[in-house]
Amino acid sequence: MGPHPAVAAIRLAVRRVLHDVLTDLAAQRDLAPSRTAHPPQTPHNPQTPPAPRQARPAHEQPPSPLVLVACSGGADSMALASALAFEAPKLGLRAGAVTVDHGLQPGSDLRAAEVAARMTALGLDPVESLAVSVGRDGGPEAAARDARYAALDAAADRHGAVAVLLGHTRDDQAETVLLGLARGSGIRSLSGMAAVSGAGGRYRRPFLHIDRQTARKACLVQSLPVWDDPHNADPAYTRSRLRHEGLPALEKALGKGVVEALARTAQLSRDDADALDAWAAQAEASVRDASGRLECAKLFALPPAVRRRIVRRAAIDAGSPAGALFARHIEEVDRLITGWRGQGVINLPGKVVAQRQGGRLVIRQG
Repeated sequence: MGPHPAVAAIRLAVRRVLHDVLTDLAAQRDLAPSRTAHPPQTPHNPQTPPAPRQARPAHEQPPSPLVLVACSGGADSMALASALAFEAPKLGLRAGAVTVDHGLQPGSDLRAAEVAARMTALGLDPVESLAVSVGRDGGPEAAARDARYAALDAAADRHGAVAVLLGHTRDDQAETVLLGLARGSGIRSLSGMAAVSGAGGRYRRPFLHIDRQTARKACLVQSLPVWDDPHNADPAYTRSRLRHEGLPALEKALGKGVVEALARTAQLSRDDADALDAWAAQAEASVRDASGRLECAKLFALPPAVRRRIVRRAAIDAGSPAGALFARHIEEVDRLITGWRGQGVINLPGKVVAQRQGGRLVIRQG
């Protein structure tokens, strides 16, 4: 008899992602320049047999690639950790874990130590518990996320990990899409979380097509202890209110299937956003003059979705933080191109200013 269907589903999702990681590694090796493309030639003496090739000593064999899992101790990440521990050795990969202590609740350090002990019991190695300091920029949820990813990046660099697996589920994706819709930030916000993200595709999300209940069931049938973060039920947090009030209300009004539909919307929106980003990247060179400045007349001729992407990229390049640059900012700058009436300087996040000068759009540090 095979594993429980829930366990089989999470293991299959992880196996597929690990195969993708191995495929990417193989592609990188193929592209890397060979250091021995032209080995020195030695004269061949027919009286002397060729010297046998020396095998590399065992202690010099490079270690297998390492994949880390980010585990909070919740059902999603515990299910992910157990699946990684099961699947990675079969593919010749090492599996480790990192848990992050945000220090936002009493006893969080002890809880992080417990999670680390559970990861070790699963056979993961290395295992690290990292304490972070959470700031205030962007609100508590955004600040905690920034601190967490900074810690994960540092851990991946320190251990030389080729990937970090995250336990976001289809339910998390649906919530992210609704939050993006509420912000009115455009199609990129509606595309939710990417299956692959981060520098070099470091972060992988195997569970974006798996619902939260499947992950919880997988933990239950494997007798994996699960910690339920009280912040996930605290109405002070926007995502918590959406999870416990907003989505249930939508399902009551529209019927079941809202989560699946929102997750599908995320993928379709991501495909469209990627295509528009590629178009904007190709068009940008054509709207700059010989000195590299953006020409308003040429920008005006582009479709709005393409033009605004070019404007957004220019603002980010000038130093405006991407997370603080909203649609309303880009719309104000866009009016310098499409509705020019002698407007003054537009102030953008990051002390960046935009203004129109001599038919050119100038975006720079103020």
